[in-house]
Amino acid sequence: MNLKKITIITFKWIFICVLIGVLSGSASALFLVTLEWVTQFREKSTWIIWLLPIGGLLIGLSYHYYGNNVVKGTNLLLEEYENPQKTIPLKMAPMVLIGTLITHLFGGSAGREGTAVQMSGAIADQFTRLFKLNNSDRKTLIILGISAGFASIFGTPLAGALFALEVLYFSKISFKSVILSFFVAYIAYFAVEFWHIKHTLYNIPVVPEITILNFGWIVLVGILFGLTAMLFSKTTHFWSYLFSKFIPFPPLRPFVGGIILAAAIYFIGTTKYIGLGIPTIVDSFSTPNESYDFLLKIIFTGFTLGAGFKGGEVTPLFFIGATLGSVLSLVVPLPIALLAGMGFVAVFSGATHTPITCTVLGMELFGLESGIYIGIACGIAYFCSGIVGVYKSQIVKGAKYHLYQRIKRQNVQDF
Repeated sequence: MNLKKITIITFKWIFICVLIGVLSGSASALFLVTLEWVTQFREKSTWIIWLLPIGGLLIGLSYHYYGNNVVKGTNLLLEEYENPQKTIPLKMAPMVLIGTLITHLFGGSAGREGTAVQMSGAIADQFTRLFKLNNSDRKTLIILGISAGFASIFGTPLAGALFALEVLYFSKISFKSVILSFFVAYIAYFAVEFWHIKHTLYNIPVVPEITILNFGWIVLVGILFGLTAMLFSKTTHFWSYLFSKFIPFPPLRPFVGGIILAAAIYFIGTTKYIGLGIPTIVDSFSTPNESYDFLLKIIFTGFTLGAGFKGGEVTPLFFIGATLGSVLSLVVPLPIALLAGMGFVAVFSGATHTPITCTVLGMELFGLESGIYIGIACGIAYFCSGIVGVYKSQIVKGAKYHLYQRIKRQNVQDF
């Protein structure tokens, strides 16, 4: 390949990255602004929660009649990467945006990263036809879409770039894709900054030295975070299975789910466990939570997503991990903010099989000083969370896969 051709290809991919980064970052900025608005409106007008069944029906009908080919969401991105078939329809972006806003407006419990990743993935994949790219280059586009979406929604470009690579377990990923993933992540991040969107700030003021005793505590809480991640994944899949089994007509699933959720919110008398739950996450770094907070968030989020409402899983995982870490501070002799921060990323690590991403995410959000604690907790949680995560289409490989295969074979032999 001569120098001229290399130069043309290089500038082509730089141009593609700039387009994806700017468009995805701007889409995330729009999403963050509107999400904040609907959240504030719901908190001031709690009567609207009684309309959750109507919102669910609207989501169900729209996806059933107009979005059946994009209903898989993030799993569709993973499937298209592993086995490219058709370009992801652009309509995935507005449909998941509107669906997520409806979910949050009327009181569902969901996140936001799934929405950002799907919007960015759909935007990125449109360049397949525009630039007449082959399947190998199309895989790169999907990586760029995931990277830009994650980086822009959380304001963490390093973690965003790594998430796009690690969630695919570095499968058939070229060096070119690695470089471009980091490049587009920063462009998307700065695109959000350009729109003056502020991300939530967290702080771990005290990080003790690593001792043998502290290491033991990290391992213990890491195991608990991993088991919690497993519980979240299994709960979400359980509700999805249950709704599919007993309600054959898909649009009715979020309608029925909305009725049950609205009634449950009314009877518990608080909106603490719906929406993103950012105020509770922030408070968990300084004030111990109730012992049942993380369990109720698991139930509400699993039920919301299992019923067919739209949104992500990651911010609820942050809530679950931070509140669990916070309450553990009552019995574990480590600073509350450190435990909340460890849980914040470790439960996410276990549920998505991305310990490297989550370690870097923790250092981006909380500072480098907590990196050792966070890295160990994420690694332990990753190995203790089971083989099935929140993304059904994610292919799990590597050390974790081989460990669980060995355990499975050993159990069969013992039986």
